[in-house]
Amino acid sequence: MIETLAISGYRSLRNIVLSLGRLNLVTGANGTGKSSLYRALRLLADAALNTVVGSLAREGGLPSTLWAGPETISRSVRLGEHPVQGTPRQKAVSLKLGFAGDPFSYCIDLGYPPPPPPPPPPPTLFNLDPEIKRECIWHGSVYRRAAVLVDRAHRVVQLSPAKTAKHEEPALLTKELSSTDSMLASIADPQRAPEMLAVRESIRRWRFYEGFRTDQASPARIPRIGTRTPVLNDEGTDLPAALQTIREIGDLAALDRTVDDAFPGSRVGVEVQNGRFEVQLHQHGLLRPLSAAELSDGTLRFLLWTAALLTPRPPELMVLNEPETSLHPDLLPALARLIAHAAARTQIVVVSHSLSLIESLEENESCRRLHLEKSFGETTVAGQTRFNTPKWEWPAR
Repeated sequence: MIETLAISGYRSLRNIVLSLGRLNLVTGANGTGKSSLYRALRLLADAALNTVVGSLAREGGLPSTLWAGPETISRSVRLGEHPVQGTPRQKAVSLKLGFAGDPFSYCIDLGYPPPPPPPPPPPTLFNLDPEIKRECIWHGSVYRRAAVLVDRAHRVVQLSPAKTAKHEEPALLTKELSSTDSMLASIADPQRAPEMLAVRESIRRWRFYEGFRTDQASPARIPRIGTRTPVLNDEGTDLPAALQTIREIGDLAALDRTVDDAFPGSRVGVEVQNGRFEVQLHQHGLLRPLSAAELSDGTLRFLLWTAALLTPRPPELMVLNEPETSLHPDLLPALARLIAHAAARTQIVVVSHSLSLIESLEENESCRRLHLEKSFGETTVAGQTRFNTPKWEWPAR
């Protein structure tokens, strides 16, 4: 489980450290940084897939994603005694993402390429491509040099001295790693660095759900060839197969209970014709079941969340961005109970605007609320001070 999440230099998240529990609820007004927090978690996941540079490019590159305010905000500025103004930069441009967990912790540091050498410079049009400057995997909740297991500085990746025999130099894994490739996705050495494989596979299993299409042309309404589907994809196109998989190898009782909780007297089934699976909702009082094409947007969306959260293969982390979208307020208490049930098997982060969903989730004792605020363009956590902020250290470049 992730115990601490740290982000520095990404959009409004100038320098934020969060303590996470089993069930986490991220709230705040529009523009306070909730979407940035969600995207930062996705960027962390992209490091294990070796797509973090491409993901930043789709957001406009480093110039568009870096913290846009001054490097430091003085006390006099916060008190209104002086206007906000830029000062000469003292540190290198940096976008840093990291988490601490059990048993391993990880961080990545991205920045601009170094200045070109004296003329003539090598011909390139990619002068603004972000480079990975530093990556670390360490044991424990706080970075310490003595706890480092694998360390990457620019192109060199090596094991720490603690993992090698006494009086030996750190074991070199590679010294030619591309500046745009993550060590997690590029190096596989199960004998000398098994923790790299453990961290990579753990992150790759993270799941992100950011709403589903439920319009009349939605793929979830169309019968499809079904194969066993323990994990609903992020677009929900394999909903019938995912529901049938839950019925056969998952928690059938929880599925029936959840559907009845949201739609009293109803149950969900799957009809198969010529190998094509289609969702069928049996409702009390009707003589025939309703097909997916006949369901309302809200009903179909709730079934999609049900398939996602009752997965027979729970990941280490599941992140839900505004799951209340297009749902009637009467369905939100049932959704909250579904999320709380899923949190018993996986760590969950919910980003929400809905007061009804927030209140329902907070009835769960394990729910940890992180209310975001913004001051001088910087995202902060309500009630967090220097005395209750989780301890965090970034490796130096």
